[in-house]
Amino acid sequence: MNLQQSKFEYLLRLGDSSLIIGHRLSEWCGHGPILEEDIALINIALDFVGNATELLTYAGQVEGKGRDADDLAYMRDEREYRNLLITEQPNGDYAATIARQFLFDTYMFFLYEELKLSKDETIAAIAVKTHKEITYHLRHTTEWMYRLGDGPAESHQRLQNGINDLWMFTSEMFDMDEVDALLIKEGIAPDFNNVKAEWEKRVKEVLVEATIEIPTTTFKQRGSKEGKHSEHLGFLLAEMQYVHRAHPDAKW
Repeated sequence: MNLQQSKFEYLLRLGDSSLIIGHRLSEWCGHGPILEEDIALINIALDFVGNATELLTYAGQVEGKGRDADDLAYMRDEREYRNLLITEQPNGDYAATIARQFLFDTYMFFLYEELKLSKDETIAAIAVKTHKEITYHLRHTTEWMYRLGDGPAESHQRLQNGINDLWMFTSEMFDMDEVDALLIKEGIAPDFNNVKAEWEKRVKEVLVEATIEIPTTTFKQRGSKEGKHSEHLGFLLAEMQYVHRAHPDAKW
């Protein structure tokens, strides 16, 4: 795989993860536990979709085949998606959503902090903007981790269940392959070992403060880099892509 192909693949991994998590959060519209939180989640969803739009637009330019962000978002099938498995997991109850967001937001925070130093000027510029947004996202989900974890017995148990169920998806965040190796060599992408170290430190600190036990399971679920997903992504894409595929030439 050459540099152009590697960069395209890497941009898909970043853009797809933001797009899918953004869609998942949008499903809370009108269903939030309180009005303020309903609005907050939708605004966060919009941030992720905006980030995905920038990344997929650039991915299309790097690919050089005339595809734009809409083509990449709506005209690819499940096996062509590269989003992290954790992003496609169902919302569950509100505590489960917060657990998923905290784990993913922490990953995004440290990853994009590194990407701000990328030698690819476009990626670096996107990272600077995104890191400002993810700083708010992480603060928001961290506060809810404390409120739910150190709250009543029911909220504590629901949050613990969410962390337990999602823990097996966290290890693939830091998997590296030949794409990462080439981009690390070129100074475009960071070494995920550094991101992992910071992620583990922050996550453990927050879990301890929230009185949530760190899962001990060693089972690891992975496969997104090869387009292998859980059964949930197919249903998500069927909903997300329906209108565009039904009316591919429509102008809005």
